[in-house]
Amino acid sequence: MKISFMTPSEYNQGAEEAGILVVGVHSTDLDSFQEAIDSVTGGQIQRIMTCPEFKMDKGSMVHIPHPQGLKAQHLIVVAVNTKSKDGKAHLALHWENLGGDILSAFGKSQQKSATVYMPDSVGDMAASVSYGLMLKSWSFDKYHTKKTPNDFCQVKAVHVVTSQKTSVETLFDPLQKVAKGVFLTREVVSEPPNVLFPESMAQKAKELEKIGVKVEVFGEAEMKKLGMHALVGVGLGSAHESKMVVLQWKGGEKDEAPLAFVGKGVTFDTGGISIKPSQDMDEMKYDMAGSGAVLGLMKALAGRKAKVNVVGVLGMTENMPDGKAQRPGDIVTTMSGQTIEILNTDAEGRLVLSDALWYTQDRFKPKTIIDLATLTGAIVVALGSDHAGLFSNDDTLAEQLTKAGLETGEKLWRLPLSEAYDKDIDSVVADVKNIGSGRGAGSITAAQFLQRFVNKTKWAHLDIAGTAWDKKGKKLSQAGATAVGVRLLNEWVKTNYE
Repeated sequence: MKISFMTPSEYNQGAEEAGILVVGVHSTDLDSFQEAIDSVTGGQIQRIMTCPEFKMDKGSMVHIPHPQGLKAQHLIVVAVNTKSKDGKAHLALHWENLGGDILSAFGKSQQKSATVYMPDSVGDMAASVSYGLMLKSWSFDKYHTKKTPNDFCQVKAVHVVTSQKTSVETLFDPLQKVAKGVFLTREVVSEPPNVLFPESMAQKAKELEKIGVKVEVFGEAEMKKLGMHALVGVGLGSAHESKMVVLQWKGGEKDEAPLAFVGKGVTFDTGGISIKPSQDMDEMKYDMAGSGAVLGLMKALAGRKAKVNVVGVLGMTENMPDGKAQRPGDIVTTMSGQTIEILNTDAEGRLVLSDALWYTQDRFKPKTIIDLATLTGAIVVALGSDHAGLFSNDDTLAEQLTKAGLETGEKLWRLPLSEAYDKDIDSVVADVKNIGSGRGAGSITAAQFLQRFVNKTKWAHLDIAGTAWDKKGKKLSQAGATAVGVRLLNEWVKTNYE
């Protein structure tokens, strides 16, 4: 969806196209633009505002088809609440969600364009509403071969009317760069596993070289030389070679230590020899959502020219059963030298991350490492789909991430790390085993496992298994891939390091 900005005078000079007109109101006093629309429609806006059902604090919307006096085929009047549920806190998110609601109100409209007016008196709202519109607009429909117009919203262009056109365009530019990173993540997470596998993910990453990201791709032979037998071992049963992709954006000082992001990238997870039940196994195409989020984040940061040095590491593999696949009972040696007893081949994500995390801290000596992974079903049982799990060895980092989650609506809930849980993953025959002894604390023991491979670097682990995919859709995303992590971590970088 293309979003552009115009002044009220440009709108009045004939820039309006017959489509949808959205007018936001936030008080009983209409400004000149609202008054003009109210006048030509015979007082429709004023009548709507006096209806008891039109709740200003609830974000009510009224849809009027074929409004008298307008070229537009539809008029939507929106009650703009100038406060979020938390007062002034998270106000930008409140307006972004309003943009998502407006996009949803378009439904399956056959109009090609829409015009949106939000009152200029409400600060930076026009940019935030436009951002929400853009985020909500993305959908994955490339494999529909028999598309009929009535199946999809046909609005392709939105004109946002504001008297503060120049300043709003300046505010919106970095937001749309972040949105493009979000869209890249949603794209790769949505692709079927016969299209998106380690090699093709690496090719997607190489495309970021066009915007200044340095990209390196390591194959299995190179990873074996590095001693990364845990990562390589996960993919032994696959016809697709495992890859490690390293991305670097250098926007900060030349010798400044980078921030590092590491993503689990299992492009399809059958469970391996410890095979999963067949029901819903198709959803395991998004077991690479952590690496997808890192890829999208790198595009967002490079796109908006973030003034930081950043490293992204993607551990890419496919977990398949085969005569060559690793078995329960195998012992592998990691790049760190630590050995892992594999008791369940379906606890493979932590194997991938063990080598990727160690490599990252060893080569780049980063200030901080944050990993993202659809790591455990246990986190879904604990938190559902509203919060991702947060684990960290640093209280300040955990607080920063939690705040960024609230600002972006990608909420986190911190769970504990403790030496007491280490006992559950100590192995009799190796340094560590890849699952705990029972069903309890599965997400915590997984995080305890990962902590052994960060070598005292400041670190956080985000378990996004419950939030990376949504079957119904959210305020700012359609049903499917959410791209959780991209906006959250962009906010964290912007607030704490720029």
